[in-house]
Amino acid sequence: MRNLVSFGIEGEKKIGHKKILMSDVVVTRKRSLFRGRKWNIVDIITATWVVFVHFLTIFAPFTFSWGRFWAAFLGYVLCGMLGLTLSYHRNLAHHSLKLPKWLEYTFAYFGVQAAQRDPIFWVSIHRTHHQYVESDKDPHSPTYGFWFSHIGWLFDSSYIIEKYKSRKNVEDLKSQAFYKFIRRTYLYHVLAFAVLVYAMGGFPYLVWLVGVRITVTYHVTFLVNSACHIWGRQVWNTADLSKNNLWVAMVTFGEGWHNNHHAFEYSARFGLEWWEIDFCWWFILFLEAVGLATNVKLPTSAHKLKKSFASGNKIK
Repeated sequence: MRNLVSFGIEGEKKIGHKKILMSDVVVTRKRSLFRGRKWNIVDIITATWVVFVHFLTIFAPFTFSWGRFWAAFLGYVLCGMLGLTLSYHRNLAHHSLKLPKWLEYTFAYFGVQAAQRDPIFWVSIHRTHHQYVESDKDPHSPTYGFWFSHIGWLFDSSYIIEKYKSRKNVEDLKSQAFYKFIRRTYLYHVLAFAVLVYAMGGFPYLVWLVGVRITVTYHVTFLVNSACHIWGRQVWNTADLSKNNLWVAMVTFGEGWHNNHHAFEYSARFGLEWWEIDFCWWFILFLEAVGLATNVKLPTSAHKLKKSFASGNKIK
């Protein structure tokens, strides 16, 4: 087991080395989540929205019906799997496959309704994470602690700007009118959907289709940033904290095979073994079979050998 204390960062406040419970991850830095820092308008809007959807979820037991439950579940699949996992992550961030533009934009719009910001922002943050994983420019490393890597970083836009100011890693999306339009109007799309749900289904459907769906999608997605860099198994030599985590994979359509992903970022398939359940990969296979997904990328044997611990490669 390598010494994880080495992931400490210059310029940040150093704290006593403290392991996160039941893990080998050491918290070496500290940043205030709420007090002792300046809150700007973006932070306030973000926090207000997150509190709002969580508040709506409180009413879920009192507004339950199977119709509302399945409507929320369908929204979770469309926005979580097709929107975030397939579109934002595998298609846009890593170009793991190619889709017809009409389908690419449709899936990306589902991602917008997951309320995790527009594709340009999301993809930029994610590419930055891979480029600088566990370094001083990683947007959400657990070396700040579980809660910061899970959700705290979202409320600190100054931290995000501080880590990566220019966002020049998404020129492929910035060059497309659709993504530029969504970036300018993102908030209106999310709010318009909430208003439409309320107008058609009233408060109970607002609770389930907006509150429950978005809150659940938030936390299962954020577990990939937090839990999958803390708990699980490393099967590939990636020189970072990424882990494969079965229970996260089950609720994120395959995203929990995170060490696999960090080893082979370009791969459209995250669950590389037959028993590693990857619902999104199975859907990609369907799209490929009907001719809607092309240039589907997979790791080569040579790349697997290079990333294998058995290859003799040492972590620097």
